[in-house]
Amino acid sequence: MTNQSSSTRTIPEVSIVPRHIAIIMDGNGRWAKQRFMPRVMGHQRGVESLREVVRACRDMGVGYLTVFAFSSENWRRPADEVSFLMGLFIKVLEREAAKMHRNNIRLKIIGDRSQFDEKLRIAMEEAERLTSGNSGLTLTIAANYGGRWDVMHAVHSLLQDHPEWGQSFTEDQLQPYLSMSDAPEPDLFIRTGGEQRISNFMLWQLAYTELYFTDTLWPAFNKIELEKAIASYQNRERRFGRTSEQVQQISAQVQTDKGTTRA
Repeated sequence: MTNQSSSTRTIPEVSIVPRHIAIIMDGNGRWAKQRFMPRVMGHQRGVESLREVVRACRDMGVGYLTVFAFSSENWRRPADEVSFLMGLFIKVLEREAAKMHRNNIRLKIIGDRSQFDEKLRIAMEEAERLTSGNSGLTLTIAANYGGRWDVMHAVHSLLQDHPEWGQSFTEDQLQPYLSMSDAPEPDLFIRTGGEQRISNFMLWQLAYTELYFTDTLWPAFNKIELEKAIASYQNRERRFGRTSEQVQQISAQVQTDKGTTRA
């Protein structure tokens, strides 16, 4: 497993197509309510949107896609909705794992699995195992996940392995214990549904991520909406603490170097 550097300590390479996109898939219930359907129908339609976004990311050359499927706070929802979501998760894993494998997609699931029943935990493990050797897009599903949980879990795991670091450890030493240690930090964060907050999602990893918010509800989010988000990202200047002048000088030097290489 590769340890990725933190953007607070090193300057990552900036690419036209985001290497890593993170999404909060918000608005399923409201989409269904607008159509006088039960909320659960919105969740079912949301799976279709996820399929389309996964395909689009794969075709565009995005390396990592991470989606917030179920937060540690979502247990507060009505019991029947939570039960439906758990059942839907199992069905999706059982139905989609083979398709992902055929398309060279690696599946990873992050979060605290202790609250899930055995059947769901087994489905997670089997899907991850089946796709573990794939080298294309990495799809990470955050389930019973919270950004604060991630940091606390990492600290506890680090101190369990290295109690001698209890009084002092570095960011680089903590990094391998975080849930997303094998992926670059997200270049682009998208939240659908009109809300403009990150809701305890990847708090550590989003430090320098470009944020994009849209009123489009998740079941209506598609390839065209994804392209809008990426176009917005491409118009941002990613400085990582530097000045605009420094960024422009580096960009000009890169273009000069490319011209020299071609010559």
